[in-house]
Amino acid sequence: MTIFLCGFMGCGKTTVGKLLAKKLGLPLIDTDAFLVEQEGKSIPEIFAENSEPYFREKEAAAIRTLRKKSAVISCGGGAMLRQDSAEAAKETGKVVLLDIPFEVCYERIQDDTNRPIVQQNTKEQLEAIFNERATIYRANASFSVSADGSPLEVAERIIKAVKA
Repeated sequence: MTIFLCGFMGCGKTTVGKLLAKKLGLPLIDTDAFLVEQEGKSIPEIFAENSEPYFREKEAAAIRTLRKKSAVISCGGGAMLRQDSAEAAKETGKVVLLDIPFEVCYERIQDDTNRPIVQQNTKEQLEAIFNERATIYRANASFSVSADGSPLEVAERIIKAVKA
């Protein structure tokens, strides 16, 4: 079983992913951590030295590689924006959108210096990005789960939805 968690930065993909993976007896793979390991650089360094398009290409390659694993895969906020990445994920697993209001995400990410997009944009710009991406996430998700509530509650909702 392969489950791809997608959604905006700060929606809880990694936190929920850890609990979900444990409950399902699967490994958790975080695509951002995977790319940091592959590149030997932090995400801000990758963006600064190689550009966002380079990062997105590496992210897409990671999805194509990781889709072959039985795991819970916590995707970076931009991973499902590329149609080829979304289709590769959907071919082999379930793509789960963690649906949560922008304000909740913003509270969690506003001071995070490890997120170049947060550092380069105002709250208003981030909200516009959130709204633009929400449409794409919904179009590419196998299903959506409310991410309001505790991480454990969200993990239980995902398990219920995957088994339905």
